[in-house]
Amino acid sequence: MLDEFRTFVAIARWGTFALAAERVGLSPAAVSGHIKRLEDHLRMPLFDRTGRSATVNAAGARLLPRVQAILDSVDNLLEPDADPGAGTLRVGSIGSLQSATLSQALSKFRETYPHHGVHVAPGLSLHLIEQVDSGEMDLALVTHPPFPLPPEFTWYPLHRESYFLLAHADHPGETWEDVIRTQPFIGYHRLSSGGRRVNRFLRRLPFIIKPAMEMPMQAMINAVRSGLGVALVPLSPGADLPGLRILPLDNDDLFREIGIIRSQIDLAEPAVDHLTACLIEASQQA
Repeated sequence: MLDEFRTFVAIARWGTFALAAERVGLSPAAVSGHIKRLEDHLRMPLFDRTGRSATVNAAGARLLPRVQAILDSVDNLLEPDADPGAGTLRVGSIGSLQSATLSQALSKFRETYPHHGVHVAPGLSLHLIEQVDSGEMDLALVTHPPFPLPPEFTWYPLHRESYFLLAHADHPGETWEDVIRTQPFIGYHRLSSGGRRVNRFLRRLPFIIKPAMEMPMQAMINAVRSGLGVALVPLSPGADLPGLRILPLDNDDLFREIGIIRSQIDLAEPAVDHLTACLIEASQQA
């Protein structure tokens, strides 16, 4: 029920299902599903819906502080009561980042800061950058946006990933052009950095593709494996995806750079500095 609680709080904060979906890195359908399950479980509506807006009703207003208290308690489970020097780091991460890299970095971080809690929240790159800017996040693992970063940010590059076309293992096409022009195309959320990057690439193609659906990266991979279409995804060198064909694009222009973004204001925080160093080391060893 924690996912439903977080979605409920996000909608109450941002005022629409669509904007809440963007902020938490979920599809609008997933957000709607979370709220339906929560309202069905409680047997009461929680929002007044007018057009695209959603405002908490009386029942939702009564529930909101209780839900926020539950989430705060869960987020602080790793925060020990006995150590006044301990704290909680707030880390944002795009959903498509390799979990092994983040897990390895956090394990190394805990060796030096065993009493620090770490709250990792998913999201889209552009929204995570906004949260770092506002102080809601101590740092975020994101793709570099398609514009120069303002001087108040510090960027730590981790690695670069080229895009490949994924197709079902049984697809007979010889080249990526043969495959992409004949199959339904599964894309990223169009407001994400990756979605915008891929859309710019597609607009330059000399043929028209067949757009089918939008979804997060892991869902895209599963959809291609199920035969629903093809997708352009960034992959690390040597990636192995059973049941799929991985077709190189022979195009050096389509890639993403993964890195850590921090605010200049927080550059003197030892715990954040150490986690940054752990993430850089884990990325180099991946």
